[in-house]
Amino acid sequence: MFTVFLRFADGRAKAPQFMDAHKAWIKKGLDDGVFLMVGSLQPNLGGAILAHGVSRDQLETRINEDPFVAEGIVAAEIMEISPARTDPRLEFLMA
Repeated sequence: MFTVFLRFADGRAKAPQFMDAHKAWIKKGLDDGVFLMVGSLQPNLGGAILAHGVSRDQLETRINEDPFVAEGIVAAEIMEISPARTDPRLEFLMA
């Protein structure tokens, strides 16, 4: 399982220009079942993603395809988590 932080970078002013493509990229990640949750970092610092079911290399490739990453709007930080215990609702993460 991975947590991805997409923190705003120097190209932040270009965000409106690439927002539709970024939203389409997020939708694809959710539709593919790779993204479990997508949300905003507060206060207005960027975004965060919980991802599952892919290798780190596969996730890095996917993250680099985000228009916000490619255009320098955000800088991505990927943190890998090895779950040790979960609430029963999240047992699928143990696989």
